Formats: sequence, C-alpha cells, structure tokens
Amino acid sequence: MADKASPPGPGDELAPRGESRDGPAPGDEPRDGPAPGDEPRDGPAPGDEPGGELAPRDEPGGELRASHDDRDRAVEVLRVAAGDGRISAEELDERVGAALTARTYGELAALISDLPAAPGSLPLTPGSAPGAKPKDLVRIECNTGTASRDGPWLVPRRMEVRLAMGSLTLDFTEAVISWPSLEIDADIQTGTLTLVIAPGILVSTDDMAISISTVKVDAPWGPDVPVRFRIDVSGRVSTGTIIARPPRLPRRRRRSFWQWLLRRRPAPRALPPGGR
Repeated sequence: MADKASPPGPGDELAPRGESRDGPAPGDEPRDGPAPGDEPRDGPAPGDEPGGELAPRDEPGGELRASHDDRDRAVEVLRVAAGDGRISAEELDERVGAALTARTYGELAALISDLPAAPGSLPLTPGSAPGAKPKDLVRIECNTGTASRDGPWLVPRRMEVRLAMGSLTLDFTEAVISWPSLEIDADIQTGTLTLVIAPGILVSTDDMAISISTVKVDAPWGPDVPVRFRIDVSGRVSTGTIIARPPRLPRRRRRSFWQWLLRRRPAPRALPPGGR
C-alpha cells in the first residue's frame, strides 16, 4: 500500500516543484572566497597571450642564418653605394664591419635597407613575399611551345626539364634565390634551353650527355668575380641546344625602307632672290 503524504504543518509553506525546502545540502554553503587551487592568476595562462608563438624562422626578416656569400653580397651593395656617394667612407667602414660579423638575414637587411641593390647582384632576402616559399622540385615539359621564367620568380632547389621541340628560357637576373645551387636534370631532343645569368652565377654542364648538339656558356666577367650561385646542368641533349649567356643589350630599331628612302631624298633647291 502506498504511503500517504502528511499535510503541511502550521507555518509550513509548500516549496515549488523541483526545489528543496530544507535549504542547501551540507557542504554546499556559499563560499566567501575562491576554492583552494582557484587562486587568481597574475597574468594570462601560457598560450593565452597574443603572439605567444615564435615567428617562423623562414619568414622574410626572420632569423635565418646568413652565409659567407650573403655577407659578401651585402658588402658589394655597400661598396657600390659608397662609390655613388650615398654613404661616407666612415659609414662604409662601420657598415662593412657589421656586415662581416652579421649572423642572420635580418642583421644584413638592416644594413642595406636604405640603399638600392647593386646592378647585377643577386637578391639577399630568402623569399619574395610573406608566405611565399620556393619549392624543392619544379617540373617543366614543353613539346612544341615556348616557356619562360623571368622577373622575381622563386628558384627551386631542383628542376626537371623535358623539351621535345620547344624552347625554355630561365632568366636569373632578377630571380629570388634561396639556395646556394640549382640542379637541372634536362632531357632535350631538338629543343633549346637558354639560361640568362648575371655576374656571380656559375653554370656547369660537365655531366651532360651530348650527341649532335650545341652547348655554349658565355660568362664575359672573368674569374675574378666571386661565385654566389651555381647551376649544375645534367642529363642528355640529342640534337638540341643549351646556351648560358648574360642579358642582351636592347637593340636599336632599324629603319624601314621608306624611312631610309626619305632620308636619301634630295632636298629641294632654294629659289634665287626675286625668282618665281
């Protein structure tokens, strides 16, 4: 038999459904302060503060270590600037000393940030834009067309070039170079591979298998220029052509036949005084 509920006594109030009339349970009394272990922190927790993570080392202006070639490149920019009168001799000595002892790209960039780059010098920064990173391997295949890489393009560590009857031009004069060398594995049948190089770039074709082909490396600046970047070309050339050369000077516009003819036309003779 079910137990009957006793009616409320005098002064007792019915509690709303879901609430207890007896008050908080033992141990649930409100605390005057934080519980043990909940003491307020003096600052944000590790990882809560903005910028808590270190910047990537490969960001432009980061802490990538500089090499001897990078220091020599910065010194060349300083010497050219001193020759142009942009900095004094005392400032040149001070900046050159700092460049020769610099450890990172950031330290070198701070020394030449207010100076224009020397003509023909290679870029100093390890990347062209934030977030842009050069690839380890780039493959280029050209059957009968024409392809080129010029301007501030990112030079990879390795390239695989396949040319059937097409042509490929790689211009390194303004390229963004992040490695000490580039390996090109070329397979050329009847196509043409052209490398446009600047002073300080060395091209080696010692590992090429050449059949009935032409391989020509034109570097007119001589052996006194220090090597800052090396390009090793290997593979095979059947009846194609590989050329490494400096940039060509702009050509003068040739006169057309009518321009030549008009310049050779005899000038009209002047009439004598008083003549008609």
